[in-house]
Amino acid sequence: MSEPILSTKLYVGIWATLICLTVITASVAFVDLGPFNTVVALVIATLKALLVVLFFMHVKYASEKLTKMVIIATLFWLLILLFLSLADYGTRAMTRT
Repeated sequence: MSEPILSTKLYVGIWATLICLTVITASVAFVDLGPFNTVVALVIATLKALLVVLFFMHVKYASEKLTKMVIIATLFWLLILLFLSLADYGTRAMTRT
């Protein structure tokens, strides 16, 4: 299976989009959105990660079996991390200060 040949224009466009999203992230940090500051920052970070994974890591053009395997492994790893984090949090002694 050969790698698709992507144009330089596409890569420059994605790079410019990533730079714009980084500037937006930095700008939003100075705006008080209350509890939504973290949500907005994570949404922008997710969009940037999605662009990097799809185009720079060529996942968009990978086989479906490989993509499914990576998604399943990622979800499994996320569940392990969440379970261990919640187990740690649940076993901590409540202290008063």
